[in-house]
Amino acid sequence: MKKSTCKKTVKEKETAKVTKKKEQETGKEYKWNLSDIYKDYKEWGKDYRKVEKQAEELVSYKGKLGEEKALLEFFKKQEEMDKISYKLYRYPQLARDLNSLDKDAVENLQKVEFLFAKINTELSWINSELINNREKIEKWIVKKEFSDYRFGLENLFRLQEHVLKENESKLLSFYSSYMSAPRTIYSEITVTDVEWPTVKLSTGEEVEVTPANYSKILTKNRNQEDRKLMFENYYGLYKKRENTIAAVYNSLLQRDIASMKSHNYETFLSRFLEGNNIPEKVYLNLINTAKKNTEPLKRYLKLRKKILGLKKYHNYDGSINLVEFDKDYEYDDAKEMVLKSVAPLGEEYTEKMKKAISEGWLDVFEAKGKRSGAYSAGVYGVHPYMLLNYNKTLDSVFTLAHELGHTLHTLYSDENQPFSTSDYTIFVAEVASTFNEKLLLDYMLENTEDPVEKIALLEQEIGNITGTFYFQALLADYEYQAHELVEKGEPVTAEVLTGIIEKLFDEYYGKNVEKEELLYVLWARVPHFFNSPFYVYQYATCFASSAILYDKIIKEKDEKKRNAALKKYIGLLSSGGSDFPMSQLKKAGVDLSKKTAIEEVAKQFDLLLDKLEIEIKKLKK
Repeated sequence: MKKSTCKKTVKEKETAKVTKKKEQETGKEYKWNLSDIYKDYKEWGKDYRKVEKQAEELVSYKGKLGEEKALLEFFKKQEEMDKISYKLYRYPQLARDLNSLDKDAVENLQKVEFLFAKINTELSWINSELINNREKIEKWIVKKEFSDYRFGLENLFRLQEHVLKENESKLLSFYSSYMSAPRTIYSEITVTDVEWPTVKLSTGEEVEVTPANYSKILTKNRNQEDRKLMFENYYGLYKKRENTIAAVYNSLLQRDIASMKSHNYETFLSRFLEGNNIPEKVYLNLINTAKKNTEPLKRYLKLRKKILGLKKYHNYDGSINLVEFDKDYEYDDAKEMVLKSVAPLGEEYTEKMKKAISEGWLDVFEAKGKRSGAYSAGVYGVHPYMLLNYNKTLDSVFTLAHELGHTLHTLYSDENQPFSTSDYTIFVAEVASTFNEKLLLDYMLENTEDPVEKIALLEQEIGNITGTFYFQALLADYEYQAHELVEKGEPVTAEVLTGIIEKLFDEYYGKNVEKEELLYVLWARVPHFFNSPFYVYQYATCFASSAILYDKIIKEKDEKKRNAALKKYIGLLSSGGSDFPMSQLKKAGVDLSKKTAIEEVAKQFDLLLDKLEIEIKKLKK
């Protein structure tokens, strides 16, 4: 009987697993509901044709924006077109991300992208005409009916000296494809034309040195020689191409300096920061203060070397976990943990998240043809959509918390802002996501007694600090120094760029990481440098901002101060793009122009290391 009962129990468990899997494949809380945007492409097509007509109508306003009534009509019609355009783009884009082989999605996405390019050309005169009528418009925008458009217009006028005249703008538009050539060439050199080498690991297994396998081996393989082998072959690809990549990068730097001069900016840094009214001292404060507060980073590296039992610590040893931890977290359990973790943000926030995880806003699991990674994409007037590739790992639990942070930020913004000021900047975008990760860490640490799990959890957050803050600050420093070369008329070669990275590694990591020439070709393998110059610093500033807000909302002992800080934080999430990001953060209690804002990260890092050392001692008993 016992034997038979046991068999039955196993069978029941297997049946339960199959049932659960089917529920996850079909349940609305696990799959996107794209019909919230359009029922089908027939309905999508109606809006496509509508936008075509709306664009033609907007063109007819050329020469009329100096009339108050006509200007208001123009803005209202443009806003209506833009709202529909959002949906028009997202529908095929999201469908393609679910299945890259979806022919209708691919074709319709290309179709809408072509339409948008055509509309942008047809409406390229708008800014020039608005500036030409600035004196009259500044009087009109104080009126209530213009309130939704006031901030955007004031910002345009603020940047007036950098806005080209219509004929100048049109001339430069002919070179737009040429201007993006460095990015395209870099992609061809480092992705399309690459033949990934194959190496034999200590187990005898042959592995192709692709980016995915490189990351996997450096994260999971506990044999240092295997990690070294992957590192040498992966970085070796960039070393072989370093002179060509340096030439491509030099052309990009020259382009950026030329753009600075043609748009009347005094410095290359202001060219990239002025659009969001970010003072240059914020950028400089980040790279200088981060570099002076690397003691916790060096402390962590020493600790890693000791715990991993390594005679020499190399850069390729930086991703391996201190302890072996492979616990599976079922998605439904992860969902509940994340939901419970945000309780400190109040009932309203929790209810909004509950809705987000239960009504077709997430596409949770991996599938054939589905895009890799994770993101949250807003659709104004509908709701955000979150893409995951949940695989039960601890990292995927934190990814869920991260993306839900973005989603709630978008939700608060869309509910409290008109369309024209609903889109928040990248400068504040990662605040809510990283804040939620901190809350999840607190919750999970409080609800486990397993020292191995606690160590894994602490490593998760420490990895965020080393990767999202310190490493991005290092990269931001490199970008600044590389652009300085061209501004000063100095040569840009692979040797010079490698020298900048080597010096920065010495300053950040000291003697705690072994020096090796191959490592310093790092500059050649960071796509952001070629695709989005002066982007990476925002990861670090957002992380610093969330560290300060977390301290005010969670760690502050005075309840009144905590509640006041929370109210300001919700205000930040609700403010969308209605103000400049520095002003938004200051209202919430963060001033990134001060050294203390950056130093707060180092303090939290030290506290995490204290906790990590305590848990490691428990493990040794």
